[in-house]
Amino acid sequence: MDQKERPRDIDLMDYWKVIVRRKWLLAIFAGGLIVFTAIFSFLTSPQYRATATLLIEEDTSRILSINEAFGEQAQVFRDLRGYNTQMQLLKSRSLADRVARKLNLLARPEFGGGQASKRGFFGTIKHLVTLGWLSSNKAPREENPLFPVNPYSGVVKRLVLGLGINSIKDTKLVELSYTFTSPTLATEIVNTLAEEFIAFSFEKRSSTTQQASDWLSEQIDNLRNDLTAKERELLRYSQEKDIVYLSETESTAVKSFSDLNDAANRAMLDRINAEAEWRELKNLEAGSLPQLISDPAILQLKTEYSRLSAEFEEKSKQLKPDHPEMMRIQARLGSLKEEINKAAGAAEARYRSALQKENSIKATLERQRGDVSKMENNAILYNSIRSEVESKRRLLNTLQERQSETQLSAQLKGLSASNISVIDLAEVPRKPISPNRTKNLLMSLLLGLFGGIGLCFLLEYLDDTVKGPEDVERLVGLPSLGIVPYLPPDGLSKNRSYSSYLKHHYAGAEGTPGKEHTLPEIKEIELINHHHPDLPFAEDYRTIRTSILLSHSEKPPKTIVFSSPLTQEGKTATVVNMAVAFAQLEEKVLVVDADLRKPRLHRILKVRNVSGLTGFLTGKVPLKEVVNKTSIENIWLIPSGPIPPNPAELLNSKKMKDLIEEIGQVFDVILLDTPPVLAVSDTVLISSVADSTVLVIRSGQTRRKPFLSAVQELKRARANIIGVIFNAADFNREGISYAKHYGYSTYGKGDLDVSPERS
Repeated sequence: MDQKERPRDIDLMDYWKVIVRRKWLLAIFAGGLIVFTAIFSFLTSPQYRATATLLIEEDTSRILSINEAFGEQAQVFRDLRGYNTQMQLLKSRSLADRVARKLNLLARPEFGGGQASKRGFFGTIKHLVTLGWLSSNKAPREENPLFPVNPYSGVVKRLVLGLGINSIKDTKLVELSYTFTSPTLATEIVNTLAEEFIAFSFEKRSSTTQQASDWLSEQIDNLRNDLTAKERELLRYSQEKDIVYLSETESTAVKSFSDLNDAANRAMLDRINAEAEWRELKNLEAGSLPQLISDPAILQLKTEYSRLSAEFEEKSKQLKPDHPEMMRIQARLGSLKEEINKAAGAAEARYRSALQKENSIKATLERQRGDVSKMENNAILYNSIRSEVESKRRLLNTLQERQSETQLSAQLKGLSASNISVIDLAEVPRKPISPNRTKNLLMSLLLGLFGGIGLCFLLEYLDDTVKGPEDVERLVGLPSLGIVPYLPPDGLSKNRSYSSYLKHHYAGAEGTPGKEHTLPEIKEIELINHHHPDLPFAEDYRTIRTSILLSHSEKPPKTIVFSSPLTQEGKTATVVNMAVAFAQLEEKVLVVDADLRKPRLHRILKVRNVSGLTGFLTGKVPLKEVVNKTSIENIWLIPSGPIPPNPAELLNSKKMKDLIEEIGQVFDVILLDTPPVLAVSDTVLISSVADSTVLVIRSGQTRRKPFLSAVQELKRARANIIGVIFNAADFNREGISYAKHYGYSTYGKGDLDVSPERS
């Protein structure tokens, strides 16, 4: 469990500490989001939404009859495909183009007056980020005369983007809405769109009728030309033969020819009707009902097929395709489809039969005409021509009646025969739907809080530094000997927690009552408990001293090695202040500067670094000449001496072990300042011969991997690690003020007595 994180119970206070520790990140994120939302909400133009309600009935998509146009509606069946088609047509560009041209939106100032619309807040940001301002400076391309540019294309795009189509559940009603900055124009657009959609739907339905009318017109024109030619022939023949009138009974041949001529005309009419019925069945859609088909069997088949199709669509929402009921319906639909196809085939067969019959009668008629022509009786030929003329005139009258009906039906666009109607026209909205500033600010506050908290935990997850005693206990199982607060570079008086405590403390100092005292300016941590023994810093070092003395059950440790995983952890300042803390117990304390690479203790304690530890280990100077009395009572120092070329060999020598044994007989406490564990091997060598080892780490800055590696290196050397000291702990960053954490705000001056008896 030394190198792995130990499992621990979930503590909600740990999560709260994470939030408090990164409260400024949370505040900046939430505040920034609120400010951004406020700017967006107050700068964005208000949007108004106008809404109209339409009723969309089933569309039969067939030829429109006169009876239907005047209110006699034929029976129709629900087809979801047709309904969905109407929904898509509402959003089509062609319909939007009709609305834009009818309202002349290019000239409307509310719609830009023909100019490019102003970009919104997000539009401006997108324009800048996507470098759209570069492409906008390019010269416009020349217009292709084969493909002219639609001036309404931009307007149509804006119309389609602003449209809203909402189908009301379990009804045939559809809500049509448009959102725009002008409430009046939004209302006009919605109502015009509804009107144009109804007109477009009726035009689409009447197009089939118009096509049938056009086909009949073509047939009538051909028949009229034939009739005119026959009439001219009859007139010319009568004039040539000087014939006034001949009776049809004058000859059997004439009577026979007349009957054949009538039969040919009837065959032609039957062929035309059969052809029209076959053509309609051939192009008949699944969901439509024919107008020209009079066969009740076919109509019944189509009715049954539409009903089963609707039932299949409804049950497919609940049943799977392999369900027996679904398979039964599918089988029935297939059977009906085959019967309809057979009906279409039968219609084609009737058409082919009628055509064959017509051709046969015509052939017989031609032969009969030849017989008549052989006769020398002019009356026979005259009557035959006249009979043919009258037959064609009757056929022409029949087709003209049908053609008149279809033309009249095609012209009934304004008689409300559409399957779409307006239930509620759009009214001018009074209040904008966006931006909802209150809602936006509340949402941004919630999103900012949750997002900021998530960001705090994300950074906490990514942060692999050792922050407190809980981390050390969880990582390596070592106890915390104490915590030393952070001293700001600009002085202790800049720390709000300490400043409040110092004002409280010095308010009771000697002097004139009510006179304000200047707080001491403390910028260095070294010897702070010597120069200011009544500060909370001094109590922190005394707490660490107590933890060290109680770390051994039998007797307190005498030889203590102080080190750190890496540089800049504060181990040297800790050694000096711990020497002062032990000296306050009237113990004889010896400080050994065993950092033979970057020594600093001689500068702090103001001792000359002439010979020192290096001189003793090399045998050049005796022990009594390297032990120096400092200006602080009960503290002596062995400086490092000149920096040697082989520090590790000297520290691992027998002389070093003899030195520790010899000075242990004279001094009560021996504190050794050593280099960082991971920098060189000096600390590992010294810690193997010392009573105990203390690691000093910088709270919130020392990373876990170096810390674990340092502990592993010391344990390999069988060093007795008694605990960890947390240096430069920023309590404000951790979310708890130092004074409240230790309860110093309620202490008086006497509470911080630094006498040896108290410690």
